Order: sequence, then C-alpha cells, then structure tokens
Amino acid sequence: MIMIENLNDPEFQSQVQDKIDNLTKPKGSLGYLETLAGQICMIQHTLTPTLKNPCNILFAADHGILAQGVSVSPKEVTWQQSYHFLEGGAGISFLCRQHGFRLMVVDAGIDHDMDYSSGIIDMKVRKGTRDFSIESAMTPDEFNLCLQRGAECVNRVHADGCNVISFGEMGCGNTSASSIWMSLLAGIPLAQCIGAGAGLDSKGVSHKLEVLTGAVQKFKTARAKYSVKDILCYFGGLEMAMAVGAMLRAAELRMVILVDGFIMTNCMLAASKLDPKVLQYAVFGHQGDESGHKILLEYLHAKPLLILGLRLGEGSGAVCAYPIVESAIKMINEMDSFKKASVTKYF
Repeated sequence: MIMIENLNDPEFQSQVQDKIDNLTKPKGSLGYLETLAGQICMIQHTLTPTLKNPCNILFAADHGILAQGVSVSPKEVTWQQSYHFLEGGAGISFLCRQHGFRLMVVDAGIDHDMDYSSGIIDMKVRKGTRDFSIESAMTPDEFNLCLQRGAECVNRVHADGCNVISFGEMGCGNTSASSIWMSLLAGIPLAQCIGAGAGLDSKGVSHKLEVLTGAVQKFKTARAKYSVKDILCYFGGLEMAMAVGAMLRAAELRMVILVDGFIMTNCMLAASKLDPKVLQYAVFGHQGDESGHKILLEYLHAKPLLILGLRLGEGSGAVCAYPIVESAIKMINEMDSFKKASVTKYF
C-alpha cells in the first residue's frame, strides 16, 4: 500500500516563505531558485534542507514491440550499453562523476544472460516484455513485481543516506511504450506523443504511429473499460514499471525526486495516476528534444529547470540540472537575513 505524505501544510509553508522573503535580496529576485528551495524545505520539513549522497538509478530492459520495426536501435544495444554505463564511458557515466552521483544500473528485464559480477544489479522480472501489438506486455503479477523491485532499489540507496534521487532508463523501443502511456493516461492524441526516438526518419515515425495506433485500437476493442494499471501492464516496459515503483517509494521516504526526460516524465505521470501526491516531490530536470515532452510537461503543470535539446535519457538531464538544485539549497542556507546582516529591508 502506498503511503505518501501530503505536503500541504500552510503553517509550515508560511515559515518557509518568511525565511526566503527575508534573505538579503529583493523579494522574488532569485526567481525559481526560491520556489525550488521552498519545495525542498516542504519535502524535508525543515528550514535548513540538505542534499545527501545523490544517486541515479538506471533501469534497463528490452521491449517486445521492437519486433515491429519501431526503432532504429537493435535489441543488443540494451545489454551492451548496460555494461558500458559501469565501465565509465557513457553519457550518464561522466555526468554522474562530474556531479558526484552514485550510478546504480539495474537489470529490470534485459533479454540477455548478464554477468552480474560487473556490478549490474539483478532485478530481472523476465527477459523483455511481450509484443504489445499482439498481447499484453506484462501480466499483472509481473507489473506488481516491477513496482516492488523498484521500491527495493530505492530502499538500498536510502539506507546508504541518499535523500535526492534521479532515475534513468535503457531499453530500445521504450519511447513507443511511453507514447502510449502518455496518450491514454493524459488524453492526448497519439500523433502528438510520438517522435523519432533514437533517430527514426519521417517514414519510420509514420510506421511507428501506424503500429502503435493499431495496438491501442486492439486494446480498446477487447475491453469495455480499463483501469490505469491495465494500461501500464499492457503497454509498459519492465524498466518503466520499475521506475514507477521507485518514484512512489522515494516519495514515501520524502526524498527529492529529479525527473529526467520524456520516458521518465511518463513514468512520473503513471506514478501520479496511482497517487497524485508523488508530484509534490518531483523536480523536473529538463525539457527534452523528444516530440511530446513539452506537451506532457505542460499537462503536468511542470516547470523544467533546463532546455538543452537533450534526448539521451539515462537520467542525463536530471543529473545535469543538479547544480541548480544545489544553488537553491545554498541560497536558503548561506544567505543572511536582513536582520542578521544589519541591512535595511529595502522593498
């Protein structure tokens, strides 16, 4: 059972705002840093928030829908890149080093016999999802196991003192699953949710739309009504479902959740449909270059910290945005109040 605390506390929020407004600056002059500092104060329920042992958990899995030609990436890239992350030469690898993040790579469902002595964490539920153009990607039991194992991963890093966390993914074909989640959960036309993924040309995008549209029609025709979990099970990826479970658990533990790009924002969307309070713990790292991400952020009323044209995934945009989060914390902890600095309050 999910037990996320509602952060709506007007009395404490007033104390937080009073502290921010009495720092030695014109009221509101540090813009979104002030909003961000206030949010993290509410998450941690303190006027002196801290960021400890940041971690990026990267969930990797394969997708059965890849058999329908919806991606330019061959399936073996998933297992190859999963090793590469921990070898240190991938995009997320240098970013984690630069910003002091622990990188945890989790096998949620890679269709390959992995060598776990490499440091990859074995949470494999099955070897890839089923092809959702033919049948449900996951069973309800598999989906629930993903939620559970995602939560277990968060428990591990939280036990090591982590209170700020980002999530990434690796899974060829996962923009297809994400696009359908977005369309069905947010009520946005599928054509607005679909993009080039890892690099499809216009013909490839058209084929992707045709395949996904057919899968959605088949799903709807077979049932008179369906639940959020039905959607997540039928079209989801194992790594995506695991990220949903991880996000819900991170919120339960009152951790700051840094949300990455298109796929992880869809995971946050999914998590919010299971418990809307999870959004109170979310800091959206960036607006990516994947078609549909801007629309999804607007649907969630989310303000991204960066717009850099990224579409790598892996948690890269969330980790890139971390210094801005650090600045917000330094602002509220290191700036003086007007009273302490003996400066006349001039606004």
